[in-house]
Order: sequence, then structure tokens, then C-alpha cells
Amino acid sequence: MADDAVWYLEYHIALDRPGLLGDVASLIGMLSINIVTVSGVDRRRRGMIIECADPEKIDLLARFLHVMPNITVTALRRPTLLDRLAIRHGRSIEQDARDRRTFRFLRSDLGILVDFLGEILKIDGHQLIGVRGAPRVGKTEAAVAACVYANKRWTVISSTLIRQTMRTDLAAYERESEAVFLIDALVTYYRGSEEHQAFVRELMGLPKAKIIEHPDVFVHETEYTWKDFDYIIEIRNAPDEEITYDLMQLRERMGDY
Repeated sequence: MADDAVWYLEYHIALDRPGLLGDVASLIGMLSINIVTVSGVDRRRRGMIIECADPEKIDLLARFLHVMPNITVTALRRPTLLDRLAIRHGRSIEQDARDRRTFRFLRSDLGILVDFLGEILKIDGHQLIGVRGAPRVGKTEAAVAACVYANKRWTVISSTLIRQTMRTDLAAYERESEAVFLIDALVTYYRGSEEHQAFVRELMGLPKAKIIEHPDVFVHETEYTWKDFDYIIEIRNAPDEEITYDLMQLRERMGDY
């Protein structure tokens, strides 16, 4: 069925009584609306992907659900990427309330993070994505896996994933392909040579997707600002972990990084 017939329904459960899902599903069925997928998106919310080509039936469903006891409809809209991922993984992605470009994940959430980042990378064109997090929290691994998910070639420009990498040139096929550039700002600006840093400046002008690890360092050391980033992804080991950058200490500790 066409995308314009697909809807995302989400409701909060005030009282999770036996038969509640059946009642909602029966109501949807009586309106001849097809349920494609059902999933819990947290402990008190349930989401559905439904199909209906008749907007009047969707309006009627909204009115019926509004008076249905024990639930409160929180969304009835065309599904977004976040909606589809919430259904697929059974949990919603945390988005910063003030900066809607910022998304938060735990290290244990790498599966949903890879899907989210991979869907972003499927969009062609220049994108600048920052990934914040402590060393060895899974930043590079998630970026590489997302490139595989999106069927995009990845090119490591600077990294310590396997060995220290600080490149100063590209092969012709790397310039011509839809490669995603992976840049570790700590390595580039606190270990990199002037030649390497000049090469990174050149790459920033190419219409390619770029994933910048430690964007705080990147913003501090270059003319780029936070407004230049299309997405900021934060990865934590625990929900209450603070991501802080003492740039002077980082310079001194790069030998242990």
C-alpha cells in the first residue's frame, strides 16, 4: 500500500487491564483499518503501524479512541523514522527537548543506534554528524556498523580503533564513491600533523557524509560551530553518566587514549 495510507498510532496506558489490546484492535478492525505492526514502546505506551487510505476513517478512529477508557492517544500521524524504530525495537529514542538534533543512547542500545544512524546515512548528500561519548563506549564500532547497514563505504580518516590512523590522502575511488568519512577529532587535533589537519580541512569541503567523534574538540579547534551539525548522537555507559571534556587534560592524556 502507498506510504500516504500508512499511519502511526501510539497511546498511553493508564490501566493495563486484560483485553485492552483486543478492544483497541477490534475497534480498528471494525473500521476496516489494517494493523501492520504492534509493539510496546515503553512500560506504559503501545505503538502501532496501521494502513488506511481513507482519512475520514482515521478521524473517526481518533474520536472513538478519545472516549475509550484506560488509554490516552499520544500520536496519530504519518510515521517518522523515530516511530518506525520505536516499533521495531520496542522502545523510543530519547531526543533532547531543547535541541531536537541531539539523540541519546546507552551502550546497551547499540542495536537501535546502528539502525538510526544507518537510516540517516541512507540519505544522500552532505551530512555532518557528531558522536559524543567516553573512550571505548562504542562510537567507531557503531559508525562502521551503520555504514554497513546503509550499504555505504566507510573511510577512516583518523581513529585508534585497530591502530592509530591519521591519513593525508585519498585514493581516486574514495573520492568518487559515496564514502562516509570517519574522523576522530581527538586524534586529528591532539596528535595529528599539520599535513593531516590540512587534509581534514580539505575533506570538510567535499559533499560527503562525515561522522565526527568528539565533536566538542572539533568545534573548539576549528571554525565550525554546533549549528553546522545536522545530528548530535550521545552514547553513555549509564543513564546518569556525564559527558564532559576537559580539553587541557585530554591533551595531556592522549598518550593513554
